[in-house]
Amino acid sequence: MDTAIDVADLVVERGRKPVLHGVTVRIRRGAITGLLGPSGSGKTTLMRAIMGVQVIRSGRVTVLGHPAGSPPLRRMIGYLTQSPSVYEDLTVRENVRYFASLHGLGAGRADETIREVGLAGEAGQLVMTLSGGQHSRASLACALVHRPEVLVLDEPTVGQDPVLRDDLWQRFRRLADAGTTLLVSSHVMDEANRCDRLLLIREGAIIADDTPAAVKSAAGTDDLDAAFLRLVREYGSRTEVSP
Repeated sequence: MDTAIDVADLVVERGRKPVLHGVTVRIRRGAITGLLGPSGSGKTTLMRAIMGVQVIRSGRVTVLGHPAGSPPLRRMIGYLTQSPSVYEDLTVRENVRYFASLHGLGAGRADETIREVGLAGEAGQLVMTLSGGQHSRASLACALVHRPEVLVLDEPTVGQDPVLRDDLWQRFRRLADAGTTLLVSSHVMDEANRCDRLLLIREGAIIADDTPAAVKSAAGTDDLDAAFLRLVREYGSRTEVSP
């Protein structure tokens, strides 16, 4: 089965206001799919629906052949949120070892994952003393430690310096090459160019679903920033309703 995530006619409302409007998309296995869109466009809501933690009005979300949020997926999927997902009063090592233990894994796997995200030097440090970028990497280590088949990452490189961002993206590519499916949201267009496929979302609707090269070609530009802005504006002009 080539499809890892299958979203069909997904509708989500918040306070009776539509947030996602009948979103339909398929995300293939073993690839990095970028999810791009302005703040408030529905990126996080879509990710939450894929994780099975978002109340939906209608539609269907399937992950690895299982309904989103079902028990079999707990050991098959990893999730990095924008909000803190580690314990502030524990060290990096204690956090990652704890999450490893939830999956029946030992200290060795936890320590290996800490090294992979570049926190070996901070392993014994309390999370509350970490910088913002280090905090994010500690959370990422907890999401990665059980080697999930699907990894959902909401703004994983916020607060990282360019060198660390590049290191993380190289790690993401190695994961994809080994068969992991990654869905990564970002505001950074140079990161979008590293993805195999892009989903552009605007006001709760998917306005483009293609490779970075094809998205640029459709917008008639070699610049992904310019392509994104053009597609967003074209979508806005199509959906504008006269009073």
